Amino acid sequence: MTDHQEVPLDWMSGGQGAPPSAELRPEVPHPARMYDYYLGGKDNFPADRAAAEQVLSLSPLVRISAQANRAFLQRAVRTLAELGVRQFLDIGTGIPSAGNTHEIAQAVDPAAKVAYLDNDPIVLVHGRALLAGSRPGTVSVLQADLREPKAILADPAVRELLDLEQPVALQLFAILHFIDDADDPYAIVRTLVDALPSGSYLALSHATGDFAPPEDAAKGPAVYRSATAQLSMRTRAQVLRFFDGLDLLDPGLVTAPLWRPDQAPQDTDHEVAIWAGVARKP
Repeated sequence: MTDHQEVPLDWMSGGQGAPPSAELRPEVPHPARMYDYYLGGKDNFPADRAAAEQVLSLSPLVRISAQANRAFLQRAVRTLAELGVRQFLDIGTGIPSAGNTHEIAQAVDPAAKVAYLDNDPIVLVHGRALLAGSRPGTVSVLQADLREPKAILADPAVRELLDLEQPVALQLFAILHFIDDADDPYAIVRTLVDALPSGSYLALSHATGDFAPPEDAAKGPAVYRSATAQLSMRTRAQVLRFFDGLDLLDPGLVTAPLWRPDQAPQDTDHEVAIWAGVARKP
């Protein structure tokens, strides 16, 4: 893993090569940077890599699950764009990598609009660079916290880019498992979905411990307790609740690799610890 030992600090520090801002808290593992490491990225710090390696030591399927989640995002966005969706609200986007939401949606329709929202400073810095190569007026990268859905819906920048009177694809990929029960993730999702018109969609993925022995399923969240966000894995039944009142598209709620796959099934597809689904608001 020697190719992951250095973080390109020039973009993190405005190109001056100075130490990263304290706002980045490089000494504390961050889920977005750990996810970047799982995907083979280089935008992570030693603390992120150490925590990620702890998780990987518990199950090599974690890296496979991260890759499967990313591939699910791409298939879901392509499907939604082909269904005619032209507006995407992507919350908890994570560190950009190849095959971002706007790239896939705009391959179907160059006029498709995407609002990326995240609360991580690294993601926001990356987003500014991402904006430089996008079609003007079609992509925004904004700072927001999923735990404040009303603030997201009222954000002038969101409303300037997206017409919330027209169908929107609400995307919550691999983020709800960082919202613990005390913050009522179901109410958060309801608030967002209720604000969208008929014909909108909810696409989400969520980590689960369904395929691990109970004693092992608790070990991953234990590692994340030292990170900037806690991990709350949920069962299939619990994840299914997020889609209450919506019409799930085929094949329903399945492990990420099994959602409309574009390649031959793998032996591990049924064990990937990510539930994934897309549903339409009637």
